[in-house]
Amino acid sequence: MGGLLSDIVRFTTAAFRSRTSLVAENLFLRKQLAFYHEHKVKHQPLTDGARITLVLWSRLFDWKSALMIVKPDTLIGWHRRGFKLFWRWKSRPGRPPLPREIRELIVRMARENPTWGQMRVAAELYLKLGILVSPRTVRKYWPWEIDDRRARRTSSQHWATFVRNHADAIVACDFMVAVTAKFQLLYVFLILEIGSRRILQCNVTAHPTAEWALQQFREGLPGGTQYRFVIHDRDSIFSAELDQALVQGFGSRVLRTPPQSPQANAFCERLVGTIRRECLDFMIPLNERHLRQLLRESVCPYNSGRPHSSLGPGIPDAGNRGALRYGSTRQSIQKKAQVISRPVLSGLHHEYAWEKVAA
Repeated sequence: MGGLLSDIVRFTTAAFRSRTSLVAENLFLRKQLAFYHEHKVKHQPLTDGARITLVLWSRLFDWKSALMIVKPDTLIGWHRRGFKLFWRWKSRPGRPPLPREIRELIVRMARENPTWGQMRVAAELYLKLGILVSPRTVRKYWPWEIDDRRARRTSSQHWATFVRNHADAIVACDFMVAVTAKFQLLYVFLILEIGSRRILQCNVTAHPTAEWALQQFREGLPGGTQYRFVIHDRDSIFSAELDQALVQGFGSRVLRTPPQSPQANAFCERLVGTIRRECLDFMIPLNERHLRQLLRESVCPYNSGRPHSSLGPGIPDAGNRGALRYGSTRQSIQKKAQVISRPVLSGLHHEYAWEKVAA
């Protein structure tokens, strides 16, 4: 590139010189070049800058009589290559790409709305956001599946969306295993209301059966229940007879999770983890009766006093959602009230509340 710039400077300087001086310099340089050509002195390969210089200067005069270091076909080939590069740059295919923010928005809308097509996304962008994009452009940035670009969009909602839309009408259940001090295996059955995150039933047995599980549903679900769906895994305890009894006795539809898919029953799986982390990891049950007592002491604070981030945060029992404030601001405590604590599980956890101070 430096050689090309120096040649342009020399050409500009030569434009102000006399014709006689230029002719004399031209003959002087030709004589030296003829000497090297007659003695067959091998020259070094030309650089890209030198090729561009020769192509540019050849357009200003009859270059065929002056060309000596390469063949005419070689210089013509340089011409053609230069034109090809120029028109490739000049006629870049397609329109310029959309801004990165709009491309990411198209992908986001497609993934958050599995039932939408490209025309629907283009219409949403134009009518609600004022972004004019054609459906063909949306198709260009559509997040296609890796294995099949012609795969059709799903005609139903995602599982997580279904659970959120029907949370108040869904209960989930699952078993967890606890080990006593004598290494006896005990099975804990849990029924959780998805909408409020409230534990409806928690019981323990050493020998779980389908009849025992059905009795837990009778005790945990109130009569005339409003629950339309019951989620459980494919454990053999949840037999076809139990599912039929749930349909006939409670009018609930049973939803079995796919094989080896604990994430489909993620709410109960998280509840099991919470009970382990906040109770059983610190206390070893001696027997079935002791385990039932520990769980009873854990379930009551879980429903009536434990905050849940998914609720806002909030507390499952509706009567305990609000907080009584005695301060004038959110970071102040007045003298007419004090904070008291109540131990849970023999002091493993504590619950806090306000108490008025006697005047």
